[in-house]
Amino acid sequence: MQKLVDEAAKRNIKFGIWIEPEMVSPKSELYEKHKDWVIHLPNRDEYYFRNQMVLDLSNPEVQDFVFGVVDGLMTKYPGIAYFKWDCNSPITNIYSPYLKDKQTHLYVDYVRGLYKVLDRIKAKYPKLPMMLCSGGSGRIDYEALQYFTEFWASDNTDPIQRLFIQYGYSFFYPAKSMSAHVTTWNKNASIKFRTDVAMMGKLGFDIKLSDMSGDDLTYCQGAVKNYKRLRPAIMEGDLYRLVSPYDGTRSHAANQFVSKDKNKAVVFAFDVYPGYGEKILPVRLEGLDAGKQYRVKEINLMPNQGSSLEGNDRVFSGDYLMKVGLNLLTGNKLYSRVVEITAE
Repeated sequence: MQKLVDEAAKRNIKFGIWIEPEMVSPKSELYEKHKDWVIHLPNRDEYYFRNQMVLDLSNPEVQDFVFGVVDGLMTKYPGIAYFKWDCNSPITNIYSPYLKDKQTHLYVDYVRGLYKVLDRIKAKYPKLPMMLCSGGSGRIDYEALQYFTEFWASDNTDPIQRLFIQYGYSFFYPAKSMSAHVTTWNKNASIKFRTDVAMMGKLGFDIKLSDMSGDDLTYCQGAVKNYKRLRPAIMEGDLYRLVSPYDGTRSHAANQFVSKDKNKAVVFAFDVYPGYGEKILPVRLEGLDAGKQYRVKEINLMPNQGSSLEGNDRVFSGDYLMKVGLNLLTGNKLYSRVVEITAE
């Protein structure tokens, strides 16, 4: 582990690690030594999900052990900068050896035990970033926001599906709490489309550079620079849902993020599968200052590609942009635009 931490530091990269401390393999030393720590029915054959069983966090000894997973790693390798805490297995063979005749308490006491562990981690490592990941996003809840910097919204990273997932997610949780990664899912969608979708959350890349063409890599490098520059508006600004992917034919989507001072806005517009001859209307922006003048600039363009946005690099009043709008949408399939709006 130390070798990995050191090599990352040499390259000016922060080292993170993926853990799943609540689970146990039936072939592990932990299982052999502490079977009484495992949730299982003593009079039934064990049933495994992903070849795993679940540790009994209602048991204080198990809480100590799970805390020790993080604490032990941080103590031995203080260069670790990030944890991805996964929980992929549902509880099977539901019986707690620790609770004995109080089995009806198991689910509640399990969650309370988990939060006791997280309280200890937060108290000792208050600056440690952690992502909470789980199968089916079953761990996304407000209480967990006290302990984790972000949630993994879904293993489904198809950018089309993500338009729907992220739209629904945004009604309950802010963009800065949602990990959104660019992957190789749905290669019918360009790297630009996939990246533009992911930029509406906490942008990341789960992709090999060798899978990219030279232009794709150049685009991503530029998109990351744009994202870092615009991150305050996206992460801390107000979200306006301009076009729902669920509306009508489900062929378009558009979101707008506006900074608190209304001097900066970012619009993400997507054409999925527009209908033939579909009537496409201008999209009216929201949340701007009607009395301010704003420059409209399409960004996140592929190398050597110009903007086809009508009104690109022109100045409009906030009143005009909110009452008349911009022709953001097109009849193209799997097409995306990112437009920066800047007060002058």
